Amino acid sequence: MSCFFIKDHVEATVREEIEKICWGCGLRLLLPSNAPIFKCGWCGAVTNQRAQKRKDKSLWWRRWRDRCFVSVVSLFMLCILCGGVWAVHPVVFSISYISGIFHCLVTAVLAVSTFTTFGLAAFCCAGRPPNIQWGSYPVVGKGDLEDYTFCLYCCKPKSPRSHHCRSCGMCIEDMDHHCPFIGNCVGATNHRHFIIFLISTLISTVYVTIMCSYAGWHIWPPLRFTSLAHPYTLASGSTSRVVRELSHALLGSAMLLSTRGIILVYLIVSSVSVQIGLTILLWQQLCYIYEGETYLSHLSSGADGGSGGRDCQNLVRFFGCPYSFSRHLPIFRSSRKRHRK
Repeated sequence: MSCFFIKDHVEATVREEIEKICWGCGLRLLLPSNAPIFKCGWCGAVTNQRAQKRKDKSLWWRRWRDRCFVSVVSLFMLCILCGGVWAVHPVVFSISYISGIFHCLVTAVLAVSTFTTFGLAAFCCAGRPPNIQWGSYPVVGKGDLEDYTFCLYCCKPKSPRSHHCRSCGMCIEDMDHHCPFIGNCVGATNHRHFIIFLISTLISTVYVTIMCSYAGWHIWPPLRFTSLAHPYTLASGSTSRVVRELSHALLGSAMLLSTRGIILVYLIVSSVSVQIGLTILLWQQLCYIYEGETYLSHLSSGADGGSGGRDCQNLVRFFGCPYSFSRHLPIFRSSRKRHRK
C-alpha cells in the first residue's frame, strides 16, 4: 500500500545582510541590501560607493587662466585710475584749488578701498575646512561626522557646507563660486571682502563716469552744423533731418578730439559697461545672502524650491554688524545659519 504525503511548499524571502565598513569611524555596518549610499548610525558619516575620482588634466590650464585674469583686471583698474586722474584733474583744478584737492582725496580713498578688497578677495584663502579626527572608533564620538562625506580628491572628510573646487584643488567651506576674475574661490573667509570689492568698484566706476562726463563737457569741441540755422529749432516734418545733422555734427566734433578727450570717452564707455555687469552680480549676491544661501546651495535646493530662510538679519550677520543695530531691522523669518547647504 502506497502512502502519499503532500507537503506544502512555502516560499520565504531571506534577507541577506551585507557587511560594510564606515570610513568615518571604522565600524562594521550590516546593511539590509547592497545600497550604494548609506549613513553610519554612530558617527553620522555618509558613504557614497558610486563616487569616483576623475582625472583632471586641465588643472594647470585653469590656474594659468586665473593668473591671466587677475593680471588683466589689475592692469584695467590701474588704467582706469591713472587715465582718469590724468584726464580729469586739469578741468577740476581749473574750477578751484579746493575742488581739485577734494577730487584727489576721493580718488585716493576709492582706489585704496578697491585695491585692498581686491587683494583680500584674490590672495586670501577662501575658507579651508577645519581638520577633524576620523577613521577610528575610539576617537570619533557619536554624531561627530553628521552628514559628512569623504572627498576623494583631498582624501579627508568634507562637511555638508563644503565643496571641492577643481580649479583651486581643495575643499572650500561655504563655497559660493569660483571667480576667475579674482583667481580664487568665494567662500566663508573672503566672501565679505568680495562683496565689499564689488560695492567699492561700483561706486568708483560711477564716480569715474560723473567726473569724466563733466570734464568731457568742458573740453568737447563745438558742434558745427552745415544746413540748419539752429540745431534745436524743430519744424514740422524736419525731425529726421535734425537728428541726422546732430549726428554729423557730433561725429565731426569727435574727429577733432584731443588725446585727453579720446581717453575720457573710453573711460565713460568702459566704466558704464563695468557698472552694468557689477550691478547684476552684486544684486544676485545680495539676494542669495538675504535668503541665507550661497550660489551652490541655491542650485542644490533649486529642485526643492528652497526652504526659505529670508531675513534681513542675514545681511547684518554677513557684514558683521552689532546686535544693537540688527534688532531695529524687520524679521521676516528667523534663520540661525548664515548659509544653508
